[in-house]
Amino acid sequence: MSDFYQNGVVTVLHRLGQPNVNQLEQELTRYGRVNPIALVLPSLYAELGRPALKAIVEILRTVSYLNEIVISLDRASALEFRLAKQFFSVLPQRVRLIWNDGARIQAILKVLVDHNIDIGLQGKGRGCWTAFGYVLARNHSQVIALHDCDITSYNREYLARLCYPIANPNLGYEFCKGYYSRVTDRLNGRVTRLFITPMIRSLQQLVGPHALLTFLDSFRYPLAGEFAMVRDLAWTNRIPGDWGLEIGVLAEVYRNCALRRICQADIADAYDHK
Repeated sequence: MSDFYQNGVVTVLHRLGQPNVNQLEQELTRYGRVNPIALVLPSLYAELGRPALKAIVEILRTVSYLNEIVISLDRASALEFRLAKQFFSVLPQRVRLIWNDGARIQAILKVLVDHNIDIGLQGKGRGCWTAFGYVLARNHSQVIALHDCDITSYNREYLARLCYPIANPNLGYEFCKGYYSRVTDRLNGRVTRLFITPMIRSLQQLVGPHALLTFLDSFRYPLAGEFAMVRDLAWTNRIPGDWGLEIGVLAEVYRNCALRRICQADIADAYDHK
């Protein structure tokens, strides 16, 4: 639901009229030959039994422009890992499932701990950190997009609008943050409305003008779990391996990326999850 409000220092790409999803996907297929796109999906095993992820998988089966999909799976036993492989096997893209509770990943994490490298607690942040590392090491994709697996309002336009500003080489963007309306029969987005935005604006009043605070305040929905970035930025960013993923990524983007290379896109008419 666009309101056409252009605020702050970060470019806002509004959802105007009735977007032609087929045209967006055709262009993404063409751009994907130059800038192959990887999709990272952080997921708990428990989400495989919920309607949201089942619907997301059915929609992803129809998406042809993705080069690869990497699922970072948490809280799964050996049996559950095998069931998860079967669950995601219906996807036609190249799919890799990272079992974060498995012996090989745990061995890697132990090496890091033994060398006093703080990798954070198990959760979305560390799972994304692991998945990004895999995509970067494989070096077959130039764009990395990420979104959650509990989105009940998911559709093809959602992913296309998230990827398009980064995959299109003519636009020159290196990072895109998704945002959306949270209009339902109840007050959603409470952490952003009641904590993050008031806190940032209170800090601005306390410490005065500060470029980082202005940057964070420019995002319509800073806690949105959806973003896309170019591979080179993913190499440079220190992906937070804890529960501070969303704000931590924005802070790293601020540190490593020029403002003119950063945008936020209205990716859905309305959003709901779980």
